[in-house]
Amino acid sequence: MRLFLLFIYLTTALSCSGQTQTEALDIPGEKSSDENLIVYLSRTKNTKAVAEMIQEKVGGALVSLELETPYPEDYDAIVAQVAKENETGILPPLKTEVDLSQYRTVFVGFPTWGMQLPPPMKTFLSENDLSGKMVIPFNTNAGYGIGSSFDKVEELCPDSTILEGYSTRGGIERDGVLFVMEGEKEEEVRRAVDDWLNGLGI
Repeated sequence: MRLFLLFIYLTTALSCSGQTQTEALDIPGEKSSDENLIVYLSRTKNTKAVAEMIQEKVGGALVSLELETPYPEDYDAIVAQVAKENETGILPPLKTEVDLSQYRTVFVGFPTWGMQLPPPMKTFLSENDLSGKMVIPFNTNAGYGIGSSFDKVEELCPDSTILEGYSTRGGIERDGVLFVMEGEKEEEVRRAVDDWLNGLGI
């Protein structure tokens, strides 16, 4: 009889424990890493490195933007092409497609090109509806800052909640300085990214 009562007690306790754990995972409004998306454009892999740091901190899906027709490798050639796209408003077609329906928070990362938001990121934000989502920009640049890029993100996401962005100095491709996110620089940026995300409450 005692064994039978002990069995009933343990079964009930385990059942209640399982229910509590399930309820804790389903709290309305609770953030889930499955609802985070990190979309980035990176030519010299500095923005990619920052995107990976963000993913390590908050989890979620990591997506690199790729063009249907890649930009030329030559620096002067890509500068000329991007300048023409900015002047004419041409949006280069993307090879990358993303189903945004499951995501509540979308990080968008990019370098500063010509003191503006790069055309491929303009394409992504123009062709995808981020209404009602939390959008968080991050940026690498050659020392001249974000230019108008963060303002452009706000303009292209009028019905999104835009949080404070993060920017850091990356490479200077014009001068042959490419990937810099290693050693002391990597640790410096990693600490800064942690502080930024903690400040956002993420």
